[in-house]
Amino acid sequence: MGKRLNPRHGSMQFWPRVRAKKSYARVRSLPNVAEAKPLVFAGYKAGMTHVIVTDNDKNSITKGEKVAYPATVVECPSLKIASVRLYEPHGYGSKVAKELFFKVDKEFSRKAPISKTLSKVEDLSSLDLSKVTNVTAVVYTQPKQTGFGKKKPDVFEMGFGGSNEEKLAFLKEKISSEITVDDVLSEGNVIDARAVTTGRGYQGPVKRFGVNLRAKKSEKVKRGPGSLGAWKAQGHFMYRIAFAGQTGFHQRTQYNNLILGIYDDVDKVNPKGGFIDFGQVKAKYVLIKGSIPGPKKRLVTLTAPLRSTKKKATPTVEYISIESKQGN
Repeated sequence: MGKRLNPRHGSMQFWPRVRAKKSYARVRSLPNVAEAKPLVFAGYKAGMTHVIVTDNDKNSITKGEKVAYPATVVECPSLKIASVRLYEPHGYGSKVAKELFFKVDKEFSRKAPISKTLSKVEDLSSLDLSKVTNVTAVVYTQPKQTGFGKKKPDVFEMGFGGSNEEKLAFLKEKISSEITVDDVLSEGNVIDARAVTTGRGYQGPVKRFGVNLRAKKSEKVKRGPGSLGAWKAQGHFMYRIAFAGQTGFHQRTQYNNLILGIYDDVDKVNPKGGFIDFGQVKAKYVLIKGSIPGPKKRLVTLTAPLRSTKKKATPTVEYISIESKQGN
């Protein structure tokens, strides 16, 4: 029987496979939403557990039955607003025409210098929006509310739905308070999870692309890509050839993840001994069906879905496993 050919794996859509610039994701596109609310939130990945739910989908073969799902726990402390940005047309796109800074916590200085010219909340009421194309906010996390001991906040830009006037009205309410996960997400909806994957360092083509090991009598390398054929005739090797290089620590987006629940009661989810490499969840958390990219403690950006599908019945969570994850 002949040997099955298995030249390479890995989608060519993800190219080049280089390290991400930051340890958390950059959001470059958001859907158009009529409702005036934030479209982006972020939380810290605590770990995974399993849940037992009642399937409420009338078209499912397991409708009305109890089904076990793997689930990811994302701890979501509230966000604070650092500044508000107003965009105006510029060339084929837009640019930040004005940015209003507000008073921030002292921990913010660990990430960026604190502005000495702090604006007042009343400034938002007198803004001229005639030329403004978009209104966004720069927000920062509060990792001091979590259980794994991080102090430096993560800063990112938050987009909103609705008109510019509605966006400013929402921001005016939240500048003196905080943006919570309930303002953005709701149980039963789907979200896109954006994160930077676990870094694996510099790896060879067998681990990086899944090429086959060559025969033991192969000349020179056994773990190389094999015959390159016509792909070296251009005076150089083509980028499509499976060679060694950076593996992991790439930004990835996972679409349409179902939110099983948003909870305050941490005793319902904290396993005996805590989550491995994370500890105890202390703030409000989100339970997401299945796995999402990134290691524990990494910031996961949860956004409104770009490819939303027809909404299905939300399963009812009956049980969340809190058994020890230590393996004993």
